Amino acid sequence: MPPVRSILVSIVAIALLAAAAWWALLFLLQRSVLYPAPLAAGGLADLRAAGGRSVWLELSGGRSEAWLLPSAAPRAPGPLLLFAHGNAELIDLWVREFETPRRWGASVLLVEYPGYGRSAGRPSQASIREAMVAAWDWARAEPSIDPQRVVGYGRSLGGGAVCALARERPLAALVLESTFTSVRSLARGFGLPGFLVRDPFDNRAVLRGFPGPILLLHGERDDVIPPEHAQRLHEAAPRSELRWLPCGHNDCPRPWALIRGFLGDRGIL
Repeated sequence: MPPVRSILVSIVAIALLAAAAWWALLFLLQRSVLYPAPLAAGGLADLRAAGGRSVWLELSGGRSEAWLLPSAAPRAPGPLLLFAHGNAELIDLWVREFETPRRWGASVLLVEYPGYGRSAGRPSQASIREAMVAAWDWARAEPSIDPQRVVGYGRSLGGGAVCALARERPLAALVLESTFTSVRSLARGFGLPGFLVRDPFDNRAVLRGFPGPILLLHGERDDVIPPEHAQRLHEAAPRSELRWLPCGHNDCPRPWALIRGFLGDRGIL
């Protein structure tokens, strides 16, 4: 074999081995990157002050927690915002944030992911979907909640959680904030092929088939989940409403006015 050709073959072989090693590392570490699960953040005092209560959901991997924040203007049965948070957050951080919609007459159910906070198990697309379905099933039997007016509201990773729920249970509407098209599309930015993604959370596919109203909210300066993800989600569901927020990813003020207008126009509030 000519020396030049031998060198080229060696370079290609080294490059392939390096790529394979990188893919193997990302495959092994992807869940620790996708789910940097914090420990409990001590939000129980906020829960008690809000008049809320803890609900324990029985899952295959152990019990997972959810917090019910009742409407501050009860007219039972009323609407429910079933909320899923971002990947490095906890339900503990969100109690005070939901004071505004509770004043509208909506109750709120904050769902914790398996392996997060006080919840048992390990986070994955399957276990998160199981937790969301269990939360919906629990809420459906709660006398204060109208099962026809349960809204899935997800932020960042939480958008994947509520879209996974939408495949399994009927929702009156979807509100997706700072949400990606799929984990596969995000993974490509790290050099990981889509077929190696363990938890794809294909939100775009869900939106294509979702029959209800959809509100998409996304920061114009988001450098974690780029704004083109929101645009592609909107293109997948042309009936959806896309609103741009003057912020990045983690610095967005709660867009309550937009959410209230969206839900009110559709008779959910």
